[in-house]
This record gives sequence, structure tokens and C-alpha cells, in this order.
Amino acid sequence: MAKKEETSKAILERIYVIPLRRETLKVPNFKKANKAMRAVKEFIAKHMKTEDIHVGKYLNLKIWSHGAKNPPGKVKVNAAKDGKGKVVVELFDAPKEKPEVEEMKKPVKGEKEAKLEKAEEKIEKKLEETKESRAEEAKKIEQEEIKELKKEHPKQHAPKMQSQPKVQQAHPTAPRSV
Repeated sequence: MAKKEETSKAILERIYVIPLRRETLKVPNFKKANKAMRAVKEFIAKHMKTEDIHVGKYLNLKIWSHGAKNPPGKVKVNAAKDGKGKVVVELFDAPKEKPEVEEMKKPVKGEKEAKLEKAEEKIEKKLEETKESRAEEAKKIEQEEIKELKKEHPKQHAPKMQSQPKVQQAHPTAPRSV
């Protein structure tokens, strides 16, 4: 029988409701989500008795969903501890990700895939060449159009208006009293 590599099976898996409100009240508004993340790690470290804690993607998104100033008051999480002492904390309702599928796809590479990669590279080169040639053609066309416009509309300066000498208007004086 072939050897099977075990990929971190969960030895201990628990569901916790982590209270965050008490911890976030102790810090200024702009640091609340950061404190909530630290509180999650501290809570899990205390209850799962380990320091190697990894917060999952969906839990992180849930805590930061309303911004740094307004994290949720409490969070329901699923904490799974493997044989090496690593704890992965994820949101309770989060979908399970399967990294095994990706690992199996990577090692399998055949001649067809190599040919496909070469074909893709050739196509990319052709696309780049055509883009460059089109850009050059567009520049040439623009320059020709600018030349034609200059020929049609040569620079003409507006004639200067002759300035009229300023005449000071005499204001009537007030009648003099006798």
C-alpha cells in the first residue's frame, strides 16, 4: 500500500463564543479591531493551552467588517488543534477550504501542459508586438493630423487696439456759499 501523508489532522476541535466587548472598551476607538484580534488570540491561547495560533480568513473579515472602530461584541469560532500544537481559529459558519486539491494539481505536469504554456507565451508575445505597432501607428497619425491642422489654421495674432488717451472728466463743483 502507498504511503499517505497526513496533513495536520485535528486532534482537538472546540467551539467557543469569544466576548470582545469588554476588551475593546479599554482602548480608543481607532484601535478597537486590533484589540479584538489580540483578544481572540489571548482567549484561544488560554483555553487551548498553546501559543501557536493562526486566525482564519473569515474570522478576520468578520472582525474588520465594520471597520477599525466598530468590531462585533462577540464572535462564535471553531478552534482546531493539530498534533504539533498549532491552533487554527476560524469563524463558526465559515466554509471549509480544501488545500489538498491544489497540492495534487501542482505536481502533475505533462507534455500537454508544457506545450500549452509555450503556446500561451507565443500568443502573449504576438499581443505585445501588435500593441506596440498599433501604438506607433496611432502616434504617427496624431502627428500628421496636428501638422494638417497647423497648415489649415496658421497662427494669426489679433491686431492691437490703439489706446485712446484717457480724458479726465471734470466733476461739477458744489455751489459756493456767499
